[in-house]
Amino acid sequence: MVHINIVCVGKIKEQYLRDAINEYSKRLSKYCNLNIIELQDKKIPDRANSSIEMQVIDAESKDIISHLSKEAYNICLDLKGKELSSKGFAEKINDIQLINSTINFVIGGSLGFNDEVRKTCKESICFSKMTFPHQLIRVFLLEQIYRAFKINNGEVYHK
Repeated sequence: MVHINIVCVGKIKEQYLRDAINEYSKRLSKYCNLNIIELQDKKIPDRANSSIEMQVIDAESKDIISHLSKEAYNICLDLKGKELSSKGFAEKINDIQLINSTINFVIGGSLGFNDEVRKTCKESICFSKMTFPHQLIRVFLLEQIYRAFKINNGEVYHK
């Protein structure tokens, strides 16, 4: 069974998002060993300049990298990444499983992550060119992983 780790910055504060995450985590337990690794987000001052924001990004990025294994297949969720259809995402997961038993997905903090994280990952994917709260992306990712397993197993799932 494939191991999927979601390495993400920040805790989920909203109960409705935690409920969705718990529901998809439960559904995914049939298909994979799922582990969500929540990293501490760094405090961003109210009037932060670009230098302070870069310090936050670098600190969070360093923490992310410390939780990634070179043996795993690391994928970052990034606005600069490749957009995939749900079917394309399912094929990607299926192909990766053939060569690696561990997939790490990276979700940065509210300011994103630096190029070192991108270099550590084998590839980057983008869910949309629109901007979404990083907490919501965690739910989107879990839903798409679940959808991918349903597609790859020939099971019916809402289209």
